[in-house]
Amino acid sequence: MESLVLRSFPAPPVLSAGRKNWRGDYSTKFCFPTQVSGSRERDILGGDYIRCHVTNIKEKLALSQKRNREWIVNAASGQPLESGPGSFNSGHSWDSVKHSVDAFYRFSRPHTVIGTALSIISVSLLAVQKLSDISPLFFTGLLEAIIAALFMNIYIVGLNQISDIDIDKVNKPYLPLASGEYTVGTGVMIVTSFSIMSFWLGWIVGSWPLFWALFISFLLGTAYSINLPMLRWKRSAVVAAMCILAVRAVIVQLAFFLHMQTHVYKRPPVFSRPLIFATAFMSFFSVVIALFKDIPDIDGDKIFGIRSFTVRLGQERVFWICISLLEMAYGVAILVGSVSSCLWSKVLTVLGHALLGSLLWSRAKSIDLRSKASITSFYMFIWKLFYAEYLLIPLVR
Repeated sequence: MESLVLRSFPAPPVLSAGRKNWRGDYSTKFCFPTQVSGSRERDILGGDYIRCHVTNIKEKLALSQKRNREWIVNAASGQPLESGPGSFNSGHSWDSVKHSVDAFYRFSRPHTVIGTALSIISVSLLAVQKLSDISPLFFTGLLEAIIAALFMNIYIVGLNQISDIDIDKVNKPYLPLASGEYTVGTGVMIVTSFSIMSFWLGWIVGSWPLFWALFISFLLGTAYSINLPMLRWKRSAVVAAMCILAVRAVIVQLAFFLHMQTHVYKRPPVFSRPLIFATAFMSFFSVVIALFKDIPDIDGDKIFGIRSFTVRLGQERVFWICISLLEMAYGVAILVGSVSSCLWSKVLTVLGHALLGSLLWSRAKSIDLRSKASITSFYMFIWKLFYAEYLLIPLVR
């Protein structure tokens, strides 16, 4: 009987070390003695052929049982049944969303976004003359101005990153374009979209002070960054500082105040004492930001020929010029507050500016100018002082 079974399987025509099955895998290897003959050879070939098929069947059964166990475990734990490599992974998708949000957060330069929002809120409050002015009309006008300005802010900082990819690889490698997280096409799409949305919102609101603030900011931000003949004004230290001063000190204070005063409240334009103080003080602060932002970027600016004041004069000298300008501004603010006819305004503005000036001096004495991390940290501290000033400006009377 055994011989009949063995003879019923023909011997393979070619002896090989493996055979490919329907899954593309190789079956178990087998080899034969080099010298066999007659019926013994047929017995060996037939027996090995049977064992080969039995082995494949066992492997398939084991694989099937393993998959069944996986499906049972997944079903019991509430996970999808498709748990293989190509299946949907909700955890991975959530990580991808978080990464995208983080990349856009860094692309938007959040310290400038916060500064823009706070400055508009602060200046808008200067137009409030009585408690009843703080109404839904006020908040609607404020929200229109903030959203349109933030869209334009993202356009300006985004365009600067597109123009400075090579420099940022040295100075700010964590930015999405410099790190390769964003392509140039992605950056162009973002800045184009936000500039269009900003102008669209400014137009439908119908406020000419708001629209002109957006338009002038667009022109100066483009001229500051874009690498075209007669443009890329950031290459000149003086012109770059004037661009930042014009936007941060003049346009923000005057245009957004007039937006609330003339468009929202329908009152004639009036340049009040607090508005003049805010414009003058922020002129000092804008020059400081324009100078200080280049201190931690000295390496990349030297390599790519950006003749900033830091490159020309050195980090230490520019640093102490910035500290001196800010301390002078705080001194003037204390004098302005001291002559106020309103007692609560006098107390708050004098004490507030004295405290900020003291904090600045104390922090400046402890900085390590040889450490880029220390300089960058101090630069962000300057922005915090900038935020704090906008909390004090509405108190000036």
